[in-house]
Amino acid sequence: MRRVVTSALLLLVLGALVAWGVGGALGLSFAPVSVPVERAAAAPATPLVAAPAISVISVPAEPRLTLAAKAVADALVRRGLPAPAIGQEPAEGPGMPLRVVVGVAPFGSSLEAYRLGGDGTAITIEAAGVAGAATGLYAVADRIRSGSAVLPAPDLTGAPAVFAPRLGLRLTDAGSVGREPDPAAFAAGTDYSLNTDVVVGALLPAAPWVDQAAVARIDAQFRQFVEHSLAQGYNGVVVPGFLEYVTFALVGDGHAVYPAGDDHIARAQALVEAFGPVFRHAADLGMRVYLLTDMLAVSPPLERYLEREFGGLKVADPRFWQVYQLGLTELFQAMPFVSGLMVRIGEGGDVYRQPGWDYSSKLAVTGVDAVRAMLRALLGTAGAAGKDLIFRTWTVGVGAVGDLHTNPASYEEVLGGIDDPHLIVSTKYTLGDFYSHLPFNGTLETGTHRRIVEFQARREFEGSGALPNDLTGLHQQALRRFLAANPHVEGVWTWTQDGGPLRAGPMTLYLRTGFWQLYDLNAYTLGRLAHDPDAPAEQLTADWVRQTFSSDPATVAAVCEMLALSREAVTKGLYIGAYADHSVRALGLEPPPMMWIFEWDIATGDSAALTSIYAVTAASGAVDAAVAEGERAVEVAARMRALITATDPATWRDPVLRAKLLDTLTYEADLFGTLGAYRTMVLRHVQWLDTGSSAAYDAWRAAERRYESARDAHVTRYGGDVDLPAYNFTAADLGATRADRDPLMAWLARALFVLLLAALVAGAILRRPAALHALWTGATRPWRVAHLDAAVSRTDRFLVLAVPAAALILSRLVYTWFAAPAHLVLTLGAWLLFALTARLLLGRRDPFHLWATIGGVALLRSLLLLAALAVRGPGHYWLEFWTAPTVRAVYICVAFAAFGWLFVATTLVLRDRYHLRRRHVTATLLLVAGTPLTLLGALVTTIGLERALTLWNDQLALLPWGLSRILGITVYLGIPPTLPAAATTTGALLTATGTALLLLRRHSPTPAQ
Repeated sequence: MRRVVTSALLLLVLGALVAWGVGGALGLSFAPVSVPVERAAAAPATPLVAAPAISVISVPAEPRLTLAAKAVADALVRRGLPAPAIGQEPAEGPGMPLRVVVGVAPFGSSLEAYRLGGDGTAITIEAAGVAGAATGLYAVADRIRSGSAVLPAPDLTGAPAVFAPRLGLRLTDAGSVGREPDPAAFAAGTDYSLNTDVVVGALLPAAPWVDQAAVARIDAQFRQFVEHSLAQGYNGVVVPGFLEYVTFALVGDGHAVYPAGDDHIARAQALVEAFGPVFRHAADLGMRVYLLTDMLAVSPPLERYLEREFGGLKVADPRFWQVYQLGLTELFQAMPFVSGLMVRIGEGGDVYRQPGWDYSSKLAVTGVDAVRAMLRALLGTAGAAGKDLIFRTWTVGVGAVGDLHTNPASYEEVLGGIDDPHLIVSTKYTLGDFYSHLPFNGTLETGTHRRIVEFQARREFEGSGALPNDLTGLHQQALRRFLAANPHVEGVWTWTQDGGPLRAGPMTLYLRTGFWQLYDLNAYTLGRLAHDPDAPAEQLTADWVRQTFSSDPATVAAVCEMLALSREAVTKGLYIGAYADHSVRALGLEPPPMMWIFEWDIATGDSAALTSIYAVTAASGAVDAAVAEGERAVEVAARMRALITATDPATWRDPVLRAKLLDTLTYEADLFGTLGAYRTMVLRHVQWLDTGSSAAYDAWRAAERRYESARDAHVTRYGGDVDLPAYNFTAADLGATRADRDPLMAWLARALFVLLLAALVAGAILRRPAALHALWTGATRPWRVAHLDAAVSRTDRFLVLAVPAAALILSRLVYTWFAAPAHLVLTLGAWLLFALTARLLLGRRDPFHLWATIGGVALLRSLLLLAALAVRGPGHYWLEFWTAPTVRAVYICVAFAAFGWLFVATTLVLRDRYHLRRRHVTATLLLVAGTPLTLLGALVTTIGLERALTLWNDQLALLPWGLSRILGITVYLGIPPTLPAAATTTGALLTATGTALLLLRRHSPTPAQ
């Protein structure tokens, strides 16, 4: 008896340890954060300043200046004036000349500085070099398009004004270059590929490897994008690519990585020949060209070479990086116009692999030593070539440097002491991804390295550019803060198109397809802010509106007011503020501030996200406010549409753009109405789970009816629309279906609990029927099972099996809302395999006492589960599991102890009732444990862990439905993909050991049974 008590206490201690471990991995914690306060303002109605009547633009015969002069000419034509001549100034003629003088004494350290003046008869731009002259011409063109005065107000001295961009490095991504508008692919909305390589569309599967017609098409797109970016004030472009242009001819004898005749060699050479001139054209126009790669970049032959030479991906070994150094040297030799390489280490894998393309990336550089070894090696190569290495701090929680992006201490640990003038560190301005409701990134205020700040014009998580979203004021706040705090901030990197999936959103391709003008606003204003961070934000927005939509003062004012409201609409319509304004940790991760819309457009229905959002919101006392927030978003969207509807259509430059804007605002109001009903439904449902309030129950049911109506209308109207796509409510409906069953499941759990409890009480007190008494004894006093009478009726033999089996099946059906057969296969399969294995090992012995023991423990486990489910169904069970650490810890402790009790009880009955020797008992326990582990592990291995988890999660709706479809459950949660194989191997070892013990046991007689 003492040993039994000791075993029970030990099981409780082990259960407590398991509960502690689970709590550490899953526990929810949250704290308020300082979110930037956005104070949007609209510029007042202001008449346009008359454009100067420029008759000729006198510039030196230099391609960069000719292109910039053409931008001025186009701006004048746009204002209704004749196009001026570009070239040498005529002796006389109408209008005034715009003279560009290059070669004057420098105005300071900036090569882009220029002096602008005029006397009423001529306008003059003076600069030390071509870069300054071009910058001045683009500034004049912008002022003409904006309806602003070209010449600044004179100072007291009357001297011409000197201008220079505040930030010297102003990068963009590559826009939509290389992507094609494919209505079928966009309408499906399921392509979550993140590969942004611009050259893929020109690849051929065999020699000559490159489709020249496709190259010409991509070249035209790239030229258009570069010229547009130059006009907006940018001076650099980041183009994806690295490994595809490298043959590793400098490694070994030239064929150590790629053998002679390998297709990789011919393809890389063809790509350099085809696209080198395309990218060089941008450099010729004054754009710095940077290539972008993930590390570790690999191809199959390269990975095999690294395995042979280094015994694996030994990324912390400086020798390992010599291979990449030689590849980078080759790249700079093949494309000498390239200004440097940008490297990211925090993302990678199959989602970035292009179909038919064997170049890929691995999340391998995840340790401090590995990062430092990589940077020192690549900087050595870049420095020798006079190139830059731009290192992105985006590490998204992977490995030992997982918080490099957000933690100044980690930043210093990883990058401290690497003081190289060729190193530029690039960091997102938010303390996380490009969401709203996030603090500014404090790591940008630290360090001694050259820094650039990353911004996103097309906000991927906020409608992927389909919604009006004027970020000018927010971006200005961020930029001014970082410049004030860190003198090493020298640039920006604006994502005009990048971020998010390529085709799981609106078919909007920058400058080419769809209503791209909505996010061109942010690209334009960021370019202007990089030149002058102190320019009034509302004025920058108004300048863009005049250039894009209308020059009519009343219409401009209305559009500006609409855009000033856009941030309130987005931040209330797509976020639940009380949750979003907290820093949250859950599942060992730091979930983003949106979360109820998981990754772009999927309204989630999982309990982990929704119950956590509710818990944070309820802790702030803001459930009612969160509901009202959704309603306010609809009101703001309606106000925005009313403003545009009231404008005179005749005042718009392009009536198509007015129609698109009205359609977009109609879509926004419809979307926010649908999401508002959904947020109310899920918050009130979880509130009912939490409190049992009848008012919350009624509000949940009413909101559900509104949601279903709004969802149907939204999907009917926008389903398949490639410009304004419907959001995906599949996951939401999965969760809603299970939520609907919570009340019924609770009543079923209560009924089953009472029946099972009555059965055990009857067995304990009445001791009849004998099967119930046996189950009670097996559950509570397995050491007494041996004393039970074996002479029982057929009915008792049936009941001792049927009652526990029914309890197991029915309780697990209730637990899974009758909707998760995958879970039943695993749980019931484990019980069945355990019991059958034990029964087979008894041979011809009477199994009644074994069934009583296993069945009795099964009843205890079922009663414990039903007690948890009886409160308010499985939904309440998961609410407590995710958000109530004390309740969760107690439940896990007791449940684990009950699980362990199964083995203790089985040991006792095998020893006391069947008189098996210790070795035989041990062998049996190994076999009953190993058999389920082996067979079920093999089943999951055959299916594949990711697929099995996806199937299981889809049916239980515990984690975001989109997780497996976008990021992968195993990748996101760091679950080793070899786990099922390891479980199978462990089970096989247990089974083999148990079998060996059985075969080696002494053949001594045992008493007849």
